[in-house]
Amino acid sequence: MAELPSDHESTIGALYELFASATHDASAAMCRWTNGLIVVALDQVREIPLEDVGAELGIADELLTMVVLTLNGDVGGNLVLLFDEGNGRRLAASLLGRAPQTGPEWSDLEKSALTETGNILGCAYVNAITRLIGRDLMPSAPYFLQDYGASVLQQAVMMQALTSDRMLQCQIGFRSQDQRLDWRLVFVPTRGMQEAMRRSLYAAP
Repeated sequence: MAELPSDHESTIGALYELFASATHDASAAMCRWTNGLIVVALDQVREIPLEDVGAELGIADELLTMVVLTLNGDVGGNLVLLFDEGNGRRLAASLLGRAPQTGPEWSDLEKSALTETGNILGCAYVNAITRLIGRDLMPSAPYFLQDYGASVLQQAVMMQALTSDRMLQCQIGFRSQDQRLDWRLVFVPTRGMQEAMRRSLYAAP
């Protein structure tokens, strides 16, 4: 089996270009979905030690609202869209054309608005990765989840911890009318996915 190139910066740079292209597609889709309200930009692509993930991403053990999409199999991973309560409620309200709700329970319409947002974003990234690695991926339907952020993040990286002590992390930023929103989309590929992407990036033309 051929070794991957050892130039770490070149690999991260190439992955950044891939996800920048996917983010451009995601931003166009989000503009259509939110009637021009939300745009998306790629903040960074980096590898970080698994033990530092929570601190690096600023995710404490607080209750978060999340939409999770899973790519099943060894060549897979998790896409996790994270909101605090207020930001999640405001997004759902803007998509539904009504004032933000304040009750403890989320309505089915609110959950549906957020999961469709996750579906739109997830499809853009899944399509880009599919084109890169040349194989079909099997994403789950995105699902709505409220849980403690550190716990969900731990689950997302658990399988990766079996084969690697570092995580490839792609962080996406959201803006509305030039104001940054406190949302985060984190892509956590398995080790098999990282290998497939890197080999495709460096395949002979």
